[in-house]
Amino acid sequence: MGVKDLNQLLGTTIAELSDTNSMQGLFHEHRDGAPLPSGPALQEIIDLCRAILLPGFYGNSNLNSQTLRFHIGVNVERLYQLLSEQIMAGLCFVQSKDEPVCPVEKGQRLAAEFIAKLPEIRQVLSTDIEAAYNGDPAATNRGEIISCYPVIKAMSNYRIAHELVKLGVPLIPRIITEMAHSETGIDIHPEASIGHHFTIDHGTGVVIGATCIIGNNVKLYQGVTLGAKSFPLDEHGNPIKGIPRHPILEDNVIVYSNATILGRITIARDTVVGGNLWVTESTKPGEHLVQAKKRKSAIVRPEDFGGL
Repeated sequence: MGVKDLNQLLGTTIAELSDTNSMQGLFHEHRDGAPLPSGPALQEIIDLCRAILLPGFYGNSNLNSQTLRFHIGVNVERLYQLLSEQIMAGLCFVQSKDEPVCPVEKGQRLAAEFIAKLPEIRQVLSTDIEAAYNGDPAATNRGEIISCYPVIKAMSNYRIAHELVKLGVPLIPRIITEMAHSETGIDIHPEASIGHHFTIDHGTGVVIGATCIIGNNVKLYQGVTLGAKSFPLDEHGNPIKGIPRHPILEDNVIVYSNATILGRITIARDTVVGGNLWVTESTKPGEHLVQAKKRKSAIVRPEDFGGL
């Protein structure tokens, strides 16, 4: 194939790739002055929030009681600047191209309102740390929990993202929880509602759906799924969005590893769900769900399989 043929092939391919009819839903048409959300900026926002919420464990380690106010002030100022820009980018992203220019002032207002919630976020995050410490005999101190346990990284992102959801911020909260998902293997939708003293032991593979409601003093183990059993369809056969479809876990529930709880059912207070169970019906308070006992397996000898 000659140079002319190669150029023609590339030109044809470019034309096909540029045909907007071929990318329905795959093309975001950008407007001048409308920034896209930035992964690196959002990562810095998470780092700043963690440094403000848990100073000395994240961010600058050279802190003492005399310099703490200064360092938090610097971090809050930087957080306000970055978060205002990223909230504005999220608002712009969901606007139609016919709407007015991106709402800079709204981004600033929502960023300030979020920052005002940080003391409350710290308070509830401290209960998650306490629950993780009290629930793990292998933990030697709370500093180990904060520094090492993936649940604290996942919950700090979730608590931040959930407050942004409550403020009506689009897109940005989901990116923030997906960053924690990539970091920890724990997938919590930012719209889920989770009470205080919540913990996940080990954590890998946990999934918590968008319409989940989780009470206080709840503990999950690795591999737990709180998911939807089915997706009701509209008249066109498309899933209906926004309806409650995930479980409700009341106070003091424990769910052991690899259990799957599906649908809008209620796991009543003080229930214990054993490992590897598939649960699709509501429980009564204080119930213990375990697998049915099986007969002991027969002893198998190599000669029974030709010595293999």
